[in-house]
Parts: sequence; C-alpha cells; structure tokens
Amino acid sequence: MGKKGEKKGKKAHKNKPTSKKYTKYTIVGDKLTRKKNCPRCGPGIFLMESQGRVYCGKCHYSEFESKK
Repeated sequence: MGKKGEKKGKKAHKNKPTSKKYTKYTIVGDKLTRKKNCPRCGPGIFLMESQGRVYCGKCHYSEFESKK
C-alpha cells in the first residue's frame, strides 16, 4: 500500500527546456546565419564563445582574441 498523504493518479506535465542549438543561429533579414564553426571538425560543430576565446568541446581547438 501507499504511504500516508501520497496522491494517486496522473503526474503533472512538465515542459522540456528548449534546446541550446537555436542560440547558435541568428536571423538577419531573410537569411539565417550560423555562428562560428570549428575549422578542424567542420560544419555542424560550433565553437563555444567565452571570455576572450572560442573553444571546441569535441577536439579541444582554441582561439584567443588579441588584447587591444
């Protein structure tokens, strides 16, 4: 038997979070533009942009922005 105070029946529906891949694309006018891809892995593998560098999580490629 169930524990005291436990509710029976259907569970509440939870919405899934939106995929982060949609943040890697931007719409400019009528065109869809992609953010920077990895030069080693090719198209489809995006680079992470963080604090003065871009990084590929698959092959560990890094590019650093020069200080001005």
